[in-house]
Amino acid sequence: MNTAQPTSTNAFQPDVFQPYVFQPYATTLLRVALGVMALAHGLLKVLVFTLPGTVAYFESLGLPGFLAYLTIAGEIGGGLALILGVYTRWVSLAMIPLLLGAASVHLGNGWMFSNAGGGWEFPVFWALALLVQAGLGGGRFSLTDRSR
Repeated sequence: MNTAQPTSTNAFQPDVFQPYVFQPYATTLLRVALGVMALAHGLLKVLVFTLPGTVAYFESLGLPGFLAYLTIAGEIGGGLALILGVYTRWVSLAMIPLLLGAASVHLGNGWMFSNAGGGWEFPVFWALALLVQAGLGGGRFSLTDRSR
């Protein structure tokens, strides 16, 4: 993160446009958006597909049923942790295998997520966004991150 103080008095580039002003807030926006998406996906598996339905789906893919519970816990717990800014770097890294697992399930469906059965573009992009978040830290309004 650039922590340099403003040096320009150029009227066409006011200090408000310097990266050190907006970067922490942009980092926070990314963190909260990733957290909301993870929480929504976890709750979808519980409230819409139901726990037995999600377990059955995982088993239909040839995966052990207990992975459904781990995935749901990772999505809900990780989503809440990201929203609150709790150990953002570690949580982001821990969630990447969930998304790579989702991508592997969708590999045979092609690239576009709008394909029948969903493609692998969205989970791979989400995993890369989590990697970026891990590199950036928690941004502003984080409970445990001090990477400002």
